[in-house]
Amino acid sequence: MPRLHGQPLGSALFRSCPEDFQVDEIIDFQPSGEGEHLLLHIRKRDQNSQWVAGLLAELAGIKRNEVGFCGLKDRFAVTTQWYSLHLPGQDLDIAQLKHGDFDILQAGRHNRKLRRGIHQGNRFSILLRDVEFNQQALDQRLQAIARLGVPNYFAEQRFGHDGNNLREAQSLIDRDQLKGNRRGTGLYLSAARSWLFNLVLQRRIEINGLSAAIDGDQSAALWGRGRSNANRQVGEIESEVLADWQSWCYALEHAGLKQERRDLVLRPQDLIVEWPAEQQLRLQFSLNSGCYATALLREIAQLFRPQHRPL
Repeated sequence: MPRLHGQPLGSALFRSCPEDFQVDEIIDFQPSGEGEHLLLHIRKRDQNSQWVAGLLAELAGIKRNEVGFCGLKDRFAVTTQWYSLHLPGQDLDIAQLKHGDFDILQAGRHNRKLRRGIHQGNRFSILLRDVEFNQQALDQRLQAIARLGVPNYFAEQRFGHDGNNLREAQSLIDRDQLKGNRRGTGLYLSAARSWLFNLVLQRRIEINGLSAAIDGDQSAALWGRGRSNANRQVGEIESEVLADWQSWCYALEHAGLKQERRDLVLRPQDLIVEWPAEQQLRLQFSLNSGCYATALLREIAQLFRPQHRPL
């Protein structure tokens, strides 16, 4: 996918250990103190969100679908996030939930289950090592990013290892197994509509570099059923880009997904830059929910991972 701000400034080592990539979930509420759900604020290292949810269900003696959380967090990282456990009328001892794979930072009763996407966003603290560019070049690039933002791409992890989620989506579409069926296929549906969004975003960059909205519209479709509310010119661009992907559009519509719009431009908030040691750069910033830190990082550096750690 094309970059907005030109070639990376240089290379940098990315995620050499989990502590190099830290994420704290941001929510705009606290446990209400009463209700059928137990909220847990959890810190985990090198564990994915789904695994911890299943583990909590097992430890609490409840079904997996009685555990809620706001969003998936990266596995090879140190992250904090909230979980909810549906425990009506049960006074569960928190000690029962202790496990070596995570730490419980806070617990309290709440009146609602946590649903996907209800958090405000995430706060990132990312350490890049073996950085091959200087502070002056970085400052200039960050000034341009502050002015124009960066493309709001869905990142590679959305599509699975080596794009496996996209291949699975294509297989399901070929076998006509998505029509009216989202059970067990949500991961692949999400990957498919995210890929289509990225294609439209790529085309918009080619047209005007995202330097201006087209007839006031600076968004693109997350495909699904329903009429698009894009203006005529933007709608024509999206139709042109997606002309070769009509089988995917059809499948997404008939799987029951509602068409939505997503911003094309991402702007990091409360950015802090530190150089803790020679050739080490730490970036701290906040992003809205559903946005990816690598969308910002790829506009700064060519990222490399240790060979034994897949992207």
